[in-house]
Amino acid sequence: MLEMRPDCERCGVDLPAEAPGAFICSFECTFCAQCSEALDDLCPNCAGELVDRPTRAVHLHEKSPPSRERHYKS
Repeated sequence: MLEMRPDCERCGVDLPAEAPGAFICSFECTFCAQCSEALDDLCPNCAGELVDRPTRAVHLHEKSPPSRERHYKS
């Protein structure tokens, strides 16, 4: 199951699990659409491809909660 990280690692913008617009690599490094585009859809951590992260319906958050651990480092 995906962690569904709550923020962009590059700029810190919120990326809710139920909303589109997040991009991830195979290690689940997570970026917003703007940062993913600026990175040419390549993860700066592992050089893997950044792809659209699927969304998680809100009614599933109780059973399978998204991560609350933020990864943005200013």
